[in-house]
Order: sequence, then C-alpha cells, then structure tokens
Amino acid sequence: MSSTEERHDALRSLLGAWALGACPAREAAELEQHLGDCRECAEEAARLREAAGWLSLDEPLDQPGPLRQQVLDWCLARRPAELPVPAWGMPYTAETAKLDALLRDLGPEEWQEVAELPWHGGTERLRPAEVLGHLTAVDGFLALALGLPDPVPALPGLAAAPAGRRVPPQEPAAGPAVPRVPPQGGPYDTITARSARLIADQGGLAPQSVRSRWRRQAHELVRSAALAPQGNTPVDYGFAVLPLRDAFVDRAFECFVHGEDVARAVAYPYDPPAPQHLRQMVELVVRLLPRALAGLRAARPEHAGAPGLPEGGVRPARRVRLMVDGPAGGEWLITLDGDERAGGAGGEPVASMVLDGLELCQLAAAHRDPDRLPVGEHGDRAAVREVLHALPLLSRP
Repeated sequence: MSSTEERHDALRSLLGAWALGACPAREAAELEQHLGDCRECAEEAARLREAAGWLSLDEPLDQPGPLRQQVLDWCLARRPAELPVPAWGMPYTAETAKLDALLRDLGPEEWQEVAELPWHGGTERLRPAEVLGHLTAVDGFLALALGLPDPVPALPGLAAAPAGRRVPPQEPAAGPAVPRVPPQGGPYDTITARSARLIADQGGLAPQSVRSRWRRQAHELVRSAALAPQGNTPVDYGFAVLPLRDAFVDRAFECFVHGEDVARAVAYPYDPPAPQHLRQMVELVVRLLPRALAGLRAARPEHAGAPGLPEGGVRPARRVRLMVDGPAGGEWLITLDGDERAGGAGGEPVASMVLDGLELCQLAAAHRDPDRLPVGEHGDRAAVREVLHALPLLSRP
C-alpha cells in the first residue's frame, strides 16, 4: 500500500468522529481539506453528518433505535475505544441513555407529574426529579466502591467519606472484610435514608440541574467501570454485597424499571431493554432468587411446601426447572429448599414453569401480580407458586 493510500485510509477513519463533532481541530481541518479533493469521502461524510444530526444535544434524544448504534458502530470499527465498556456495563449505559432521552423531552408540567414506584413493601410516589435523586443515591454505592465521591450529603455532625482509589483492586484484598454500611434498622433503611437526604438536598434545584448531576455521575461510573473490567470489586448496599459486575446490571435493571414508571406517569413511549441486556438482567434475577426463596419461607411459612423431614432429619433438595421464553430465553434449575447432598441433586425437578423474560423481570420488580401472571406450568403447582411469590421479594424501595 502506498503512502497516499495509507493517508487516505487514515483520514477516512476520522469521518465518524468528524460527523459527531468529536474530531480534534487540527485533524478536522486536514480532513475537510481532503474532502474537497476526494468525492468518495465527501459523499460518506455527507451521509454521516446527516445521520449524526439526529444525535444533536439540542434535539430530543429518542431517535429511531438502530440509528445511533449504527453511527457508533461505524466509528468504533475504524477507531476502537481506548477503554471499552465491559459487557456487564453495557446495560447500564443503554438504560441511562434511554432514561436521559425521556427526561430531555419533559416540559415544566411533566416534571411535576407524580410517578408510582411499586415494590413489595408498598408504593413510592415521586416526581421525576425525585426519582433521579433516588437513582443517584443508590448509584452512589457503586461510586463509593469505585473511589468516586458520594453524591449523598453526610449526616449532620459526620464528615463526608473521603474518596478512595480511582481504580480499586480487581479482587477483594486479603485481611478484614469490606467495610459495611452501618445498619440503620430494616434491611432497606440505608437506601431510603440516603434517598431522602439527597432528594431533600436537591429540592431547591431546577429539574434539569438534578438531571445533570445524575447524568454526570452515570458517565463517571461508566468510565470507572472501563478501568475495572473484571468487575470483582465488592459493592455494599447495606443489606447485601454484590460484585461490581452484578451491581451494574442491578442498576441498569432499576433504571429501566423506574424509567418506565416515569414514562407511564407522563404518557411517554418506553422500549424494553435490548435482548442481550435483558438476558443479563434475567440471569441476575435467577442468581438472586435463592435469597428471595429463603426470605419467603421465613416471612410466609405457608409457602414452604416441602414435605416433612424424612428419617435422619435431612430433606432432599426440591428443584424447579425455570424456562424463560422470548429473546432473553434460557433454562435454569432452581433449588427451592433441602440439601442436595441428601440426594435429589440429579433427580427430576418437582415442577417446570415457562414465562417471558421481560415479565420475569417485571415480577421481580413487583410490577406484576404473581397470581395473574401468564405462566406455563407442569408438576407441583405449590412449588411453582413458591417461585412466583418469591420473585417480588427481590424488589426494594
């Protein structure tokens, strides 16, 4: 390849960044001079500039779904990102962008609408800016784990927690366990208290200023995730500790759920997560389901449908085959109770159930009635009901 051809290819690789206004001034000037001499590049530049016009920050952000991704894919194919976002960070990136598109379109009256946010303990009623305050406060757990500032003001008389390392270790360090958020009563009191403090602190701000704060923190979280691609850093929610990779999917899940809550309040169309992102949310729900099943049996003994203990005092494991339909489909074996060491680990499940992946997530967010959800079932109906009634317990305020 001649030096002229190499130079042509190098300039052509800048077209995507130039169309988005992200090309450095010196390179932009050189590229624009080249466009006057190269008809092929000029035509491509015109097409990309027209497409990029849909992405203008001065226009609503809810463009046709594939368009933005097409432009970004074109750019990344020619100049890969220096710090690519890990696969487990992509759902959060997509869901925050989608919620931001909704918020960009809200008028003054719509910012005053009240959204209902159901969870298994009741229903929160918040205006869109207050929903953002809640999301920002809970995202703050990830910020603290990544060494970023805590967005929530400290309690009176307490100094704010200092920011830690910019890039935390990829594996939990040996020695003392990760510092826990001090318990404040019920399992979710830490979340509700943090949300209330931040909402009160931002009460005097214009809604767009609240949006800017949330958006800025979301961008910082994504950048920091790119510096911790293994995702092993522990994130403490006060009632549970998740690895960073699961915490990011959890935050994407809640962002989607509450984005849809706000969209419903303002009568705005809102798309479900992309199939590959929904699959990550379904997998997280399945991983957390045993915890919810244990909570269900503790809180509601009538749902503990296992037979009495056999001789010897050890109950074999009971399992349900969960089949998820739709684009996020998959199949999992869920252990309800018992001890797999006592036999039954290789036996047949006591029941099988089939439901849609999006409906599974909506049920886990307590946005569906477990007794009215369309479910295909076979076998022990009580075992299926146990799973259905456990799923909403994964929701929280």
